Amino acid sequence: MNFQLSERIPKDNFYRRLKETLDLQFLYNDTRELYGKTGNPSIDPVVFFKLMLTGYLENITSDRRLMEHCSMRMDILYFLGYDIDEQLPWHSTISRTRQLYPAAVFESLFNKVFTLCVDKGMVSGHTQAMDSAPIKANASMESLELKKPFQSIERHFEVVDSENNQQTQVKISSSVGLITAPQHHLNRVKYNHDKLRKNPVGAAGAAHEKAQLYSNKTHYSPNDPDARISVKPGKARKLNYHCSMSVDTAEGVISHIQADFADGRDSQYLPDMTVKVQSRLRENELHMTDLLADAGYSNGPNYEFLELKNITGWIPPFGMYKAEREGFAYDKEKDEFTCTMGKTISFKRFDRNADGRLQKSYRASRKDCIPCVLKESCTPNLPCKRIQTTAYDEPYRRAHDRQQSKRGHRMKKLRQSTVEPVFGSLVYHYGLKKLM
Repeated sequence: MNFQLSERIPKDNFYRRLKETLDLQFLYNDTRELYGKTGNPSIDPVVFFKLMLTGYLENITSDRRLMEHCSMRMDILYFLGYDIDEQLPWHSTISRTRQLYPAAVFESLFNKVFTLCVDKGMVSGHTQAMDSAPIKANASMESLELKKPFQSIERHFEVVDSENNQQTQVKISSSVGLITAPQHHLNRVKYNHDKLRKNPVGAAGAAHEKAQLYSNKTHYSPNDPDARISVKPGKARKLNYHCSMSVDTAEGVISHIQADFADGRDSQYLPDMTVKVQSRLRENELHMTDLLADAGYSNGPNYEFLELKNITGWIPPFGMYKAEREGFAYDKEKDEFTCTMGKTISFKRFDRNADGRLQKSYRASRKDCIPCVLKESCTPNLPCKRIQTTAYDEPYRRAHDRQQSKRGHRMKKLRQSTVEPVFGSLVYHYGLKKLM
């Protein structure tokens, strides 16, 4: 009896339809320089990426389990181009190949798939929604080790030089396992840890004398040096990566995705994300006009950056921003405030706060404040009234006004109904819970 997989797989089977639709032959050209002409043949690049895609579709993150799963599914074997009696690659080959392929190969595949979506009319381009989520690294908190002081290594070589009357060139290939944070940052870490030990704030076991308190400035994981300690409200601290993603709002097609260090803020990745999305859209003759994101992406430089790019940012200002200050009227032309008693609070200089953010400093006159009947309620601890505002107040105000408009409310709902469900699907159904 002649058994043919192609005759056994139903015409409407998902993997059969995917095999007929998805053409990955371009991968042979993209990976040609990575394969040698001698030795044992390695895994076929098309087979490798089809296996990666199958892992996502089946929500399987273990290479060993993926190969076991594929070997028992006739439709997946047909999709991979294997007969029922052919042996699939070893799981270790999959793991090793993933590490050996450069990022450019994965990006090339992403770009080709994105272009396929554009050709099918699934991408509009004009409105993009951004979001992020912590993705667990393939390392545990138990793997953390203390970083070594960089100065102690320098001091060691100084002693060696003095004893041998020669000068040693200090070459350190990586600073991951070394303390590179300035002393005032380390002092702040110590202060926060001491404070947590005295007041555990409900954290189970935090007050125990053997409790471990970690910081990215003092600890690292040798198993995954790029992983960083991070935490979401109500969740346990873990070694994570920061995954940022942009989604086209027409059909929820992912227009860009990247992984960064987990100790960074959402806002610091917006400019780079925007430039990469714009570049990918231009390659497909599309143009972005609107960008949707939550308050985590809010800051003055980002608002100004988007305006310079002629992109309307639908990003709510962070909770600390005040569009209006009760009891103080702002005059835009004179760049000054006026209090309820009719006195002027004038602009004095630019400052930077503790986070390094640029601010504008306004201050009233002492001769106006000291005799004022409202001083005790207005500024009891200072000789005169002071007001600090962001140096990007105008972009902030425009962003605030946009969010309060009817269209702003619609854009918020659009963001919540596109990028957030896509992220949820990737994490809970397509194997993005952990980076391999």
